[in-house]
Amino acid sequence: MTKTQKRLMIFMLPFLVFVLMVLMFFNRLGQQSQVTINTTMNRPLPAFELPLLSNTQQTLTKDDLPKTPFLLNAWGSWCLTCKVEHPFLLQLKAQNVPIVGINYKDELTDALSYLQTYQDPFLYSLQDLDGRYGLDLGLTGAPETFVLDAHGVVYQHLTGELNEHNWQNQVKPCMDALADDAKDQTAKNKACQGL
Repeated sequence: MTKTQKRLMIFMLPFLVFVLMVLMFFNRLGQQSQVTINTTMNRPLPAFELPLLSNTQQTLTKDDLPKTPFLLNAWGSWCLTCKVEHPFLLQLKAQNVPIVGINYKDELTDALSYLQTYQDPFLYSLQDLDGRYGLDLGLTGAPETFVLDAHGVVYQHLTGELNEHNWQNQVKPCMDALADDAKDQTAKNKACQGL
């Protein structure tokens, strides 16, 4: 192999790796998100004390969460799939669906700029700069969404994009059941398991 061929190979290898990563990303965008139900079913949300994204001097705990069924959405300004998901979160906000954000492994200025640019679908966002709370939650990345009842108990864990399809077929029936005081625990569990 000549010197020129070696240089060409050294240049081409990173380029080929980059192209492969881009292809893998776009392939993932076309796949349906997975709703994981049994691994977190009826488990309380892990305790936390995290700063508000909008005011990092103020911290919130589990006691500050909504007292109605709500979504907890892990997101980041660095996350391309979060940008795909974002318009749907804004639609849910317009329908008065309560969503709490967990800004995951993101710089404060980047996160605030993202919300200013694309609008804020969240009641509020908590900052998980180092990702420790994400580990407690069992995050594998972003976006990920959890369905919780009024007591902070997790009923569903969605890995990947929340979209119209999984909202209508899995997430909304679960939230509706959790909001219905006439339903017993068995009926709520069945609705959240998709039965």
